[in-house]
Amino acid sequence: MPIGKLQVVPLGGLGEFGMNCMAIRWGDDIIVIDAGLMFPEAELLGVDIVVPDITYLIENRAHVRAIVLTHGHEDHIGALPWILSELNVPVYGTEFTLAYVEGKLEEHGQLDNAVLNEIRAGERFKVGPFTINPIQVTHSLVDCVALAIHTPLGTIIHTGDFKVDPTPTDNRLFDLHSFAEYGKEGVLALFQDSTNVERRGYTPSERAVRARFQEIFSRAERRLFITCFSSSIHRIKLTMEQAFENGRKLALVGRSMMESAEIAQDLGYIEAPEGLLIHPAQIRDFPPDKVCVLISGTQGEPMSALSRAAVDNHKHARIQPGDTVVLSSRIIPGNEKAIYRVVDHLFRRDAHVIYDDGSSPPVHVSGHASQEELKLIINLVKPQYFIPIHGEYRQLKLHAEMAGAMHNSVGKVLMIESGDILEFDEMGARKAGRVAVGRVCIDSNSMGDVVEDLVIRDRRHLSEDGIVLPIIAINKLTGKVEAPPEIVMRGFSGNTDEDGFLDQARQSVMNTLESSSDEEKGDYGMIKEKIRQDLKRFIVKNTSRRPLIMPVILEI
Repeated sequence: MPIGKLQVVPLGGLGEFGMNCMAIRWGDDIIVIDAGLMFPEAELLGVDIVVPDITYLIENRAHVRAIVLTHGHEDHIGALPWILSELNVPVYGTEFTLAYVEGKLEEHGQLDNAVLNEIRAGERFKVGPFTINPIQVTHSLVDCVALAIHTPLGTIIHTGDFKVDPTPTDNRLFDLHSFAEYGKEGVLALFQDSTNVERRGYTPSERAVRARFQEIFSRAERRLFITCFSSSIHRIKLTMEQAFENGRKLALVGRSMMESAEIAQDLGYIEAPEGLLIHPAQIRDFPPDKVCVLISGTQGEPMSALSRAAVDNHKHARIQPGDTVVLSSRIIPGNEKAIYRVVDHLFRRDAHVIYDDGSSPPVHVSGHASQEELKLIINLVKPQYFIPIHGEYRQLKLHAEMAGAMHNSVGKVLMIESGDILEFDEMGARKAGRVAVGRVCIDSNSMGDVVEDLVIRDRRHLSEDGIVLPIIAINKLTGKVEAPPEIVMRGFSGNTDEDGFLDQARQSVMNTLESSSDEEKGDYGMIKEKIRQDLKRFIVKNTSRRPLIMPVILEI
């Protein structure tokens, strides 16, 4: 056996959902698996995304050889623009994953300098001392792979996100054979997705949704609005097929939905029959029972297409009495309030609202493996060491306990969290210290506006540009504004009232309120975001300053 130490260092994703990022090191060579982000909690004001602290990689920048991606979801590729701005190393991913990456890098002006290498399931490639074999897996996105990484000490398998779908809609089958072959050859360590470890049994196939969609399409008497994750290519394809079979025209509404559908069509994952797709402006040109709208905004984001359509604030998509709205997605923990707020708006419009209520056949199925699928992979691979990844601590712990009970299939179970160094050598495996990890909060208005500590970030923001507090009194019952808005400014250079700046700022807030319906004003999440955006636009245009804007709603 070679003399040396193999180190696995998770930089995010173990103990939290999102920010999946893991470094694997042998000697002076490091590869990184995935580069994900997570979306901020409500208390992280002014923060758009959160990415992992990569101090460890920056300190070892001379040794980082590549970033290898398992699939194209934001929690696996979203931090790439920021990481590549610090470490411009080659990126490896499947065709569909790289299509998403290209769009993301182009948006940040980094595409010209990026080195992107396409990989395919079953085709091995070398990076330094590592030989990597991508293995086809099924998930809620297409073109996803697990990674079998051949190291000098043995093979380690990183499953990425997966479920074992026996009937995938794109007919690209989960490669159980390769997992079984590795099990026969011997696997040093298995790193397995823990997201759904609390669910018993098997995760239903993506095709299980088809029966429910057929029923919904056959019963809908007026317009049909369907929202799903824009990356759910399977669901977009199913919607297209059902719309065509039921004689409905299909409009795609929302930037992310249109971009995903375009990429999927370009790469041959979906094929829209001629004459099926219409421009959103054409929705009103067809009878209500001949239109289907695929709209983004599954998580109730305040300014998403569905949220605006739900309060009659979308240019093209209007929801009217008798329309059917289908939420074909899961509720991401923490988003319940925003989602049910949108659902309430839809009910107010006398729409028929269908969401994931546990009925069968389901309107949504998960993309992650449940307990029996997790056990199946463990039984096939029979690893010497088992390490749960991707999940909050309770999921990692439950996954470790489940694997620990499988005595004939698992040698030893190890639990690590983000920042732990897991070290393998000829004597075995152990935790060998920690590296610096954490969250880096990013304001997407500026790629340079990156800080490791939210307090420092706010202090600097306040010291440079000050704070603006628009204060609005709104009657909770009527949605009426009870008094003219007040604007409090501190440490902001534009607060002299000689040129009427304050009056103009107040008028900007009034204009936003006047153009909003009572229902929007009653939805504090939405009205705060509208006021913040409009006032920010006004202040930047007139002063070129970017103060911290925090609308305050007084409930009367």
